Amino acid sequence: MWQRRAFLKAAGAGFAASLLPRQAQALERSELVFASSVQTASGSYGAVLLGERGDLIASIDLPDRGHDITISPEAGRGVVFARQPGTFAVVFDPAGRAAPVTLTSIEGRHFFGHGVFSPDGRLLYATESDFEAAQGVIGIYDATDSYRRIGEFPTYGTGPHEMLLMPDGVTFVVANGGIETHPDFGRAELNLETMDPSVVFVDRRDGRLVGQLRLDAGLHQLSIRHMAIDMRGRVWFGCQYKGAPSESPQLVGYATMDGDIRLIELPGDTLRDLRNYVGSVAVSADGGTIAVSSPEGDLLVAIDAEGKRPALVETLRNGCGLAADGAGFAATSGLGEMIGIAGAERPTKTFDFQFDNHMLRVG
Repeated sequence: MWQRRAFLKAAGAGFAASLLPRQAQALERSELVFASSVQTASGSYGAVLLGERGDLIASIDLPDRGHDITISPEAGRGVVFARQPGTFAVVFDPAGRAAPVTLTSIEGRHFFGHGVFSPDGRLLYATESDFEAAQGVIGIYDATDSYRRIGEFPTYGTGPHEMLLMPDGVTFVVANGGIETHPDFGRAELNLETMDPSVVFVDRRDGRLVGQLRLDAGLHQLSIRHMAIDMRGRVWFGCQYKGAPSESPQLVGYATMDGDIRLIELPGDTLRDLRNYVGSVAVSADGGTIAVSSPEGDLLVAIDAEGKRPALVETLRNGCGLAADGAGFAATSGLGEMIGIAGAERPTKTFDFQFDNHMLRVG
């Protein structure tokens, strides 16, 4: 979600003039802007910018299925990363002043679906896999030089997925899912018996390991995938369990830079309905509520960050995308629905495309 004024500032003065009348009206009516990867009714893939009422403002085509999106107001660019393990990332100009540019992963690496810009927008960082060594890396791209890849840092683990920049602006937090994949075997998970998930903090200036946190050894098949940062700087994470289906470990927890990592206790019926799968994690605008989603269980859960207990449980078929929206969250689904939960007042809207797993509140 991007507040309209910030969006227009980043997009440039010519953005509104570049839009078709219907798109311009949609932007004019919107105080917030959302972004998401989608699949169209014809089966093709793309990414969209939506106004807060669900009006389509802009869209781009993708060569294959996209996953998460990051946008830098400072760089005036957005990036859509391919679904893992993917070999492309598409850089686009929200203003439409320049054609999208497709980046291809270098030999021996593939993208893992997520990335962030540096605070000044000059560098783009992406979670990637050194698949021959079964080690995660953070690829570094120079946004001022046509997104030339200029280096990489280790993630100190296998299968990195989401990465975020901490509020200090210098520390990355990376979720190492712990799962080994290789392009020769598609999306096959090759090391389920020896998984080693972790949350790591990495200094973005030099790649130095600041800290690495693991859950109890008995939970080594609990893959840590997605994260959000609350008002106290705690990193909330959601997991996907790769052990026996008959087992139901807790799936949501938080980690801190001073070395604490723990799971919270969700009620048994909520945990059961999550079906061992959290697909997205988001934080409310005030940082006091965490939302998690399970497209496997058709479930959305809003959690009081201080009380560490569910404040709301709601059903949304194939629901996964989450983004802060007013007092609560906007949620999207693989069936094309967009709803408001946990205090977000918005009518349910159905689109003629399917949302992918994540939705970005831009700005």
